[in-house]
Amino acid sequence: MNQRVSIVRKAPAMSATPRTDRTVLITGTSSGIGLAAAVAAARAGWRTVATLRDTTRADALRKAAAEAGVELDIRRLDVTDEASVAAAIDGVISDYGRLDAVVNNAGAGHLGTLENDSLADVRKVMEVNFFGVLSVSKAALPHLRAVGGRLITVTSVGGVVGQPFNEAYCAAKFAVEGYMESLAPVAGTLGVSVSVLEPGAVATEFVNNIGVDLEAGIDAGAYTGALRHYIDRTVEQFLDGTAQTPAGAAEAVMEALDAERPAFRIQTTDWARAFVGTKLADVDGSAVQALTGSWVG
Repeated sequence: MNQRVSIVRKAPAMSATPRTDRTVLITGTSSGIGLAAAVAAARAGWRTVATLRDTTRADALRKAAAEAGVELDIRRLDVTDEASVAAAIDGVISDYGRLDAVVNNAGAGHLGTLENDSLADVRKVMEVNFFGVLSVSKAALPHLRAVGGRLITVTSVGGVVGQPFNEAYCAAKFAVEGYMESLAPVAGTLGVSVSVLEPGAVATEFVNNIGVDLEAGIDAGAYTGALRHYIDRTVEQFLDGTAQTPAGAAEAVMEALDAERPAFRIQTTDWARAFVGTKLADVDGSAVQALTGSWVG
C-alpha cells in the first residue's frame, strides 16, 4: 500500500517557486543526496514524490521539507521488490496522471574483496545498485515516453574508476553506467532524456553504511594491511573538508532536471571531473592503477 504524507508550507517568506504539473519521483530520499534533491526539486516547483524503502525513517525528510517550506509526497518504494516498484509508479500515475522525471538515487555501499566476500554478498550489492535501478526505470519508461520525460541515475565516480575494496560496488555502478549509456540513444529516439550523475565523496550517512565496524578493528585476513591503509585514506578524505555536501550534489540533480539539453554524464564537482577524466584518457589503464594502487599502500 502506498503511504502518502503531505508536508504543507508554513511560512510565506519561505514559499517555493509556484507549482507546476511536472512530477518527479526520487528514490532513496531518507538521507543524503536523495533527501537534498527532493527538497531542491520541490523548491524549484516540481511536484515531488519522495520515496524510501522504510517510511518510518522519513523523519529527517519531513523536517527538511518543513524547514524549507515545501510540500512533498512521501511514499514507500523498495527498489528490490518489483511489486513495490509497480505500486509506487502506478500510484503516481493514478493520482497525478503523469510522470515527467525519475531520479534513481537509492543505493547501498559495500566494502570487501573477492577472496573474502561470498557471491551472495556480491549479488546483494548488484540487486540494489543495478537491478533496482533497472526495475524502477523499466516501470517508469512508458510514462516518461508519454511526456518526453527524463531518466536520471545517480551513479558515482566509482561507476567509471574501479576502486580498491569496492569491487562489488564499482561493478554495480559500472553496470548501471554501461546500461544507461547504451539505453540513452534508444530512449532518445522516443523523446526520453537519459543522464547519469557521478558524485565523488559526499558527506552523508552512506560512508557509515559500508559494513565495517572501525571501532571493532579490521580483520581482512591477508588483506588486513591493505584495507587499513585504504580506510585511513578514505576517512581522511571525508574528514578533511573536501567531501561534497548533499546539497551540492543535489544541484547537479537539478541541472539534469531543468537543463534544456542535459549532458549524458554529469560530474558533481571539479574533483570528480578530474578523477573521471583520468580514467577516460587512460587507454592502457596504467594511470588509474598507479593512482588507486597508492590507496592501499
